[in-house]
Amino acid sequence: MPTTRDYYEVLGVEKTANGEDIKRAYRRLAMKYHPDRNPGDADAEARFKECAEAYEVLSDAARRAQYDRYGHAGLRGTPGHDFRSMNVEDIFSMFNDIFGGGFGASRTRQRHGVPRGYDLETEVELTLEEVLAGAERDVEFKRLDVCQTCEGSGAKPGTEPVTCSTCGGQGQVAQAGLGGMFRMVTTCPHCGGRGRLIVDRCGDCRGTGRVSVKRHLTVRIPPGLLSGQAVRVSGEGEPPGADLSPSGQGIRGDLHVVVRVRDHDRFEREGDHLYIAMPVAFTQLALGAKVRVPTLDGHEALLSLPQGTQHGATFSLEGQGLPNIRTGRRGNLVVIVQLVVPKKLDEHQRKVLAEYAELEDLEVVKEQPSLWNKIKDAIKKGG
Repeated sequence: MPTTRDYYEVLGVEKTANGEDIKRAYRRLAMKYHPDRNPGDADAEARFKECAEAYEVLSDAARRAQYDRYGHAGLRGTPGHDFRSMNVEDIFSMFNDIFGGGFGASRTRQRHGVPRGYDLETEVELTLEEVLAGAERDVEFKRLDVCQTCEGSGAKPGTEPVTCSTCGGQGQVAQAGLGGMFRMVTTCPHCGGRGRLIVDRCGDCRGTGRVSVKRHLTVRIPPGLLSGQAVRVSGEGEPPGADLSPSGQGIRGDLHVVVRVRDHDRFEREGDHLYIAMPVAFTQLALGAKVRVPTLDGHEALLSLPQGTQHGATFSLEGQGLPNIRTGRRGNLVVIVQLVVPKKLDEHQRKVLAEYAELEDLEVVKEQPSLWNKIKDAIKKGG
């Protein structure tokens, strides 16, 4: 039976999540709950299949719309898979494109050449200043490595695995289809596709041929990365599965270090460009002025405001944004002008501004220099 849990809850994403967020969440959970990484854990396999069911619906725009509107009831009668009854590797073959030919790809590579291990993923957080300059991060993660005690065979030292009698060592079995017209080849249910069975299991890896180890690395994060992008560290993933290469010979997977950029208290980011709200006084807007604008690298840039600048006007400072990840060329710093109105006025200031208010046309005020100077002085004192 399909899961009754909310699909967004299953994948741990908001209902507003876009396709990339959903894909990334499914990929992370599929790696976490894959039965090869949780041998003998029925709950992990159930979660793995539940995640696949959620991803199948939420990655399809039409089915997702039906689900958003009517819930699980809206999916009745629509095409879908019963993941509860499917083999784990068959599920991987359905969604293999989102694993980048890495995680879950070992079994498909067996027919084409050297087997490849699984990719892994971890996350780091950066400040906006670190995005500008680049950074280094120490990361710690767990991965499965070849068991040194049994050298990956899974068998107790001094013993050897035996050939599976059900599939004859092939890892697959064939069943006759309807009326004998065709044959259906499936993974051997006895040995799980390995072709061999372990009679006396290794005490350290419990017969899996792999053990979980902690790994520490220092990773260089280049400047300009967007939140959600990743740095790929080649060869720091897992070796091929024990069913393909007990000794671990083959191509290791990669480690993907996903970057999350922390919100900044002053700057907003849009691609390579930065935005900042710049408070200015009324007199600066009316008369024009030179204002100092803070930049992300800690310096100040001088910005000239022309006479008559309006509230909300924008100005662009070239080359004061973030570097492009490919070209290294920096974007712009966009300054948004915001008028700051004095909160407190003394009696003299109130009197001068009241006189100004009676003159509705700004040009009339400018024709009276003495009054205009009084207004400037009053606003400056009140600011």
